[in-house]
Amino acid sequence: MTRWVEETLHPNFRCALKADRVLYENQTEHQHLIIFDNETFGRVMMLDGVVQLSTTDEFIYHEMMSHVPLFSLGAERAKRVLIIGGGDGGVMREVLKHKSVERCVLVDIDRTVVDLSKEHLPEVSQGAFDDPRAEVIIADGVKYVAETDERFDAIIVDSTEPVGPAAVLFTRGFFEGCARALNKPGVLITQNGLPFMHPDHLRGTMELFSTIFADRATYLVDQPTYFGGPFALAWASNDTSLRDTPLEEIAKRHAASGIPTRYYTPDVHKAAFALPGYVAKLSV
Repeated sequence: MTRWVEETLHPNFRCALKADRVLYENQTEHQHLIIFDNETFGRVMMLDGVVQLSTTDEFIYHEMMSHVPLFSLGAERAKRVLIIGGGDGGVMREVLKHKSVERCVLVDIDRTVVDLSKEHLPEVSQGAFDDPRAEVIIADGVKYVAETDERFDAIIVDSTEPVGPAAVLFTRGFFEGCARALNKPGVLITQNGLPFMHPDHLRGTMELFSTIFADRATYLVDQPTYFGGPFALAWASNDTSLRDTPLEEIAKRHAASGIPTRYYTPDVHKAAFALPGYVAKLSV
């Protein structure tokens, strides 16, 4: 019998992916996790009924989460990176492509996600977990940013949606902890879901950012497996000039890095901040 795995995030909208083969399904200490193969999207991981990644399109999200902040900072200032969540290793893979990065710390609350990603999704991390510049810490991200003595040039929050264990990663306390752990200049990037389907998600983050950071903005990506319109990523920094790095300088940095990208380009970097009207209203 054919099995369809349903995404249950949206209260008035459902979609499903065909599971040609289920490799793993169980309740971890923190969330329900399933990994399965789909003929169109490749290998898919879902947490608590929400698609986290597929091997065919994960590069879009991971490139834009990583390269927008790091090319904005430039090689002289992009040396220490903190990733909250991201246990699949995709963001870490892209971050470590930057030769300027001296240290990359990944903090994820769920060891099972990290372990099963290594086992079933090695093409996502591509050896990043074994890079000597990388450290993986199994811990609560909220507690980590509140207590760490380290300071980072970029903090990238690659979380699930604000339900279940990730809900605390969209609170004032967490964002204030991130601001505390950032160097200046420094930048915080968070995922903020589908503004068409869940406008309050992005609006809430932008309202909190406005009281904590000097600069805030939204940029968009088009991710086929994030069903429901363009996907929002949020930018926050206490350096008001950082986001305005000229296109010519971004292009120069990208070319000098030699980093191959499939979605990210300097033009896309700048254009992603140009928002449709309904998203711009949520980002004020």
